[in-house]
Amino acid sequence: MQPAFSVIFLTVLIGAGQGLFLALFASELAGFGTAAGDRMLLAGGAAVALVLSALGLLASFFHLGHPERAWRAAAMWRTSWLSREVIALPLFMAGLFAWGLAHALGVPGTRWLGALAAVLCLALYVCTAMVYASVRFLQEWASPLTLVNYLLIGCASGSLLAAALASFAAPSLVEPLALAALLLTLAALIGRAAALLRNAGLKPRSTLQTAIGIKHPAIVQRAQGFMGGSFNTREFFHGSSAGVLRSVKWFFLAAGFVLPAAMLLALPPSGPVLLAAVLVQLAGLLAERWFFFAQANHPQNLYYQAIS
Repeated sequence: MQPAFSVIFLTVLIGAGQGLFLALFASELAGFGTAAGDRMLLAGGAAVALVLSALGLLASFFHLGHPERAWRAAAMWRTSWLSREVIALPLFMAGLFAWGLAHALGVPGTRWLGALAAVLCLALYVCTAMVYASVRFLQEWASPLTLVNYLLIGCASGSLLAAALASFAAPSLVEPLALAALLLTLAALIGRAAALLRNAGLKPRSTLQTAIGIKHPAIVQRAQGFMGGSFNTREFFHGSSAGVLRSVKWFFLAAGFVLPAAMLLALPPSGPVLLAAVLVQLAGLLAERWFFFAQANHPQNLYYQAIS
């Protein structure tokens, strides 16, 4: 598939925002947040998560042919995971805003607001992942590992960002959050490696013969069949070589998982180290999401194998 940078930024940013909220809410459940300074960290972290979610939502508009009709995307919520995602994202943002505002004002009952926002957060993870996992004819996506990886990668990046924020405002939280980020990053690496191994062994369910309805064993396509490119050749194929895909794969494995984990092992991690780890991981996860889309091989590419 052709990776759309708007969707890449959407999924990476909102995933990190969701993970940041879950890390902060877990800290609150563990007893952090009773002092005024603690509450301000939770409120500030909620604001950062809200900004990330808003930036992701803004990025999604660049993927629309008619942004003024974006509200129609929610109309098919009964059958479409995309429509459910469109509904779940603003609901999560509203819950996140209420939770952060309650901490900023010192209003009691923040845990109940946080629990509601956490339910919406998990629902959003499911909706986002199922947009792709439910596409049965794209075998690379149609797997429970898609949901697992969206959840683990989002929680890993969010926990790392939470540790970086804590290093400047709540030093007592740095080590537990850094440890959580390390464990989640390693778990995300295992999950992503499992998906790569699974996808490497996939066999196409269709062939060139079934694509055009001719059973002859020796069929070779010499030309695309018309003079120029088309929607099919632009939208369903990334146009990059196998070498580029291999390079991107090794880059995102290193920058998205291995290097941040190595930086987190330098306990106790300092603020600059954690901030650098956040930036390195962000670059790696953007590459990971590009690879996720590019690796999906649309069945129509069996027919459009050659472009004249």
